[in-house]
Amino acid sequence: MELVIGTKAWSTWSMRPWLVAKKAGATFTETLIQLRQENNMSEAAIIAHSPSGLVPFLKDGPKDGGVAIGDSLAICEYLAETFPDAGLWPTDATARAFARSAAAEMHSGFASLRGECPMDLAAPVKAVELSPATGKDIRRIAALWNDLLARFGGPWLGGAQWGIADAMFTPVATRFRTYGVRLSDYGDAGAAGAYSERLLQTPEFKAWEAGI
Repeated sequence: MELVIGTKAWSTWSMRPWLVAKKAGATFTETLIQLRQENNMSEAAIIAHSPSGLVPFLKDGPKDGGVAIGDSLAICEYLAETFPDAGLWPTDATARAFARSAAAEMHSGFASLRGECPMDLAAPVKAVELSPATGKDIRRIAALWNDLLARFGGPWLGGAQWGIADAMFTPVATRFRTYGVRLSDYGDAGAAGAYSERLLQTPEFKAWEAGI
């Protein structure tokens, strides 16, 4: 299995399936492509692996006839099916539905937060003034986290076991840290803030961060 990823300090979408693969105990080769290189060198390097010109990209099996898929969430779903004992989705059907919904909302939403607060794990922590649109995104995330933590008992979004939904939101937690976001300013009574801190203390995230 080979997972092609982008620069670890910046590539949120690469981080998500990488964390899931690590949590699943998958054996994989990491192919790292440095992004933002001059003269389209990054694009050329990515296209050599990924027809879409995007990372992450997962290759599993022989070159012809094996699995070759892009998109973070699609890769995570493949890993969940390949490693069913890893518990990457909750076993309870209701918890699983809510976790999938949260993962999908992250996958397609929160454009203002992503644009205004790009992930940069090498940047110094500095509080910044955020736009109302980004504030709305943060308020929604805090409410979503609080709802799922209360509904399923935590400490993770689907309940007792860390899973794909938590991987999807880990880069968000890094943004909150980098840009000095206090979730208590956005309707959180404490549970969402504590969850954000837990995401950044997992062994998988610590291993990712050590590689920047």
